[in-house]
Amino acid sequence: RGRSMKNGARARGFGSGRGASIVVNSSTAPSRQRPVRSRGATETLSRPQVQLALGWAMWKTYLGRQETDWYRCVGMGILGANLRESQPEEALPILEANLTLKRRYWSHDKHAILGAQGNVANCLGNLGRLGNPGRLDEALLLRREIYAGFVATSGVSHSDTILSGACLASSLGEAELWDEAATLLRDLLPLARRSLGFDHLHTLELNVKLAGVLHFNPARTRDDMLEAERITQDVVQRRRRVFGPTH
Repeated sequence: RGRSMKNGARARGFGSGRGASIVVNSSTAPSRQRPVRSRGATETLSRPQVQLALGWAMWKTYLGRQETDWYRCVGMGILGANLRESQPEEALPILEANLTLKRRYWSHDKHAILGAQGNVANCLGNLGRLGNPGRLDEALLLRREIYAGFVATSGVSHSDTILSGACLASSLGEAELWDEAATLLRDLLPLARRSLGFDHLHTLELNVKLAGVLHFNPARTRDDMLEAERITQDVVQRRRRVFGPTH
């Protein structure tokens, strides 16, 4: 877990994706989905690799369109988001270019811009966890901006706002701002319980994050540890009831 818990990027700078005969690995595909097999030589890919291949395919489909085309912009964002985990340095200029386009041509769509900012923040976080702590600082600043944006556009109780707050809490934890992270999570939890329900995935994730903040804080007390244990036990019981013991 680590410490604890351009504009102007042109299409040809994104690299090139090679076509491949794909077999979805049955161990990572949903149980209802059967592997797809093609004639001739095949390659077995994991689910993220399949998603990345589809991201390249979508981008290449819309690459020739004008930059004002919405589907071209969406394809760029999907490609960047799928590159983010395995190749964050390549993903970052793509995601930044995607954000620039949305600000330039779809400035009226605040949620689309916030979503693009979220993708950039995720990528910066990945780069930070790979050994560039300055990127974590950038991600935290952007997370604060995104959360404030969702509060302003959707209100404090909207699911998007709550999820954005959870992401901000994670960035605060990575920056070891334990007290601020705990305060934010304690503010978010009553809103999530009231608007989403006690057993909603976002509510359960907020509880897990709060338990983590209490546990990893170097200034933790015995009471903090006991609270973290109670929270975790409650989450396990709720998840087992909601999702089943084998999920």
